[in-house]
Amino acid sequence: MATLTAGALLLSGCSDVAARFGFPEPRSEQGEHNLALWQGAWIAALLTGILTWGLIFWAIWRYRRRSDADVPVQTRYNLPLEIFYTIAPVLMVIVFFDHTVKVQNEMLDNGEPTNVIEVTGQQWQWTFNHGIGEPDLSADDNLVDDKYAYDRYGYVIGTGSHIPTLVLPEKTTTRFNLRSADVIHNFGVPDFGMRMDVVPGRVNHYSITTKEATATFDAGAEDLIEGKTFRGACYELCGVYHARMIFKVAVLSESDYKSYVDTLAQKGFESERPLLGGGKSTRQADATATQNEEEGE
Repeated sequence: MATLTAGALLLSGCSDVAARFGFPEPRSEQGEHNLALWQGAWIAALLTGILTWGLIFWAIWRYRRRSDADVPVQTRYNLPLEIFYTIAPVLMVIVFFDHTVKVQNEMLDNGEPTNVIEVTGQQWQWTFNHGIGEPDLSADDNLVDDKYAYDRYGYVIGTGSHIPTLVLPEKTTTRFNLRSADVIHNFGVPDFGMRMDVVPGRVNHYSITTKEATATFDAGAEDLIEGKTFRGACYELCGVYHARMIFKVAVLSESDYKSYVDTLAQKGFESERPLLGGGKSTRQADATATQNEEEGE
């Protein structure tokens, strides 16, 4: 108790980064659970280290050789101590496992999403399909059929020369349906404390409840976004240009989010079904380059 109290006092005087043991500040409610597990694991590891090193130095001091004639007993057992260092690690593993399962359940709990985004990973960028209008969440129950939550979508596609932006409404539970057009990718945002494999032939999914907005919609800005964004990336080696599979994440107010999606549609980046295999671009320069490549120029 004394060690825990002293540790709490020391951490209270440190920066937020030190108190989080280097973990990014969670920008989602699910990330808070992951942060708590991370902090608990570090505190447990530090306490275990202190106890272990303490016992080592105590044994060195307590059973040291005090004179040339004094030779400590070389063979001896201590039944209580042996029981302790056998049972204690087992109990620690059980406790860690229990907390890990609880956090995993919280992280994978889809809850009741009010927004659904269809995400496609392709070599070597991302496609984000934002629904337009009110969603029909019952159409999202079976992820392998031809029914989708929205009747129309505004899409954003990244290319080798254009890093796309994934836009989310604040304080809203958004479900990501993850698909791959070719090989295994991994969709992750460190500030959300969550990532998941994107596997060909199946649809993985998870939900994130965002916190307050950190950016705003600006029709005149590049990618229509102004303000602070977060970094996302592919965390599964997926090919020679794997390092290009990065994207930005912006959290907007609900009204700004609606304006953003409507503007995508007005600019022509709209489809009746989500784009699940790439093949288009949201930037004229990239579209021209793709057309020239197809024509052999």
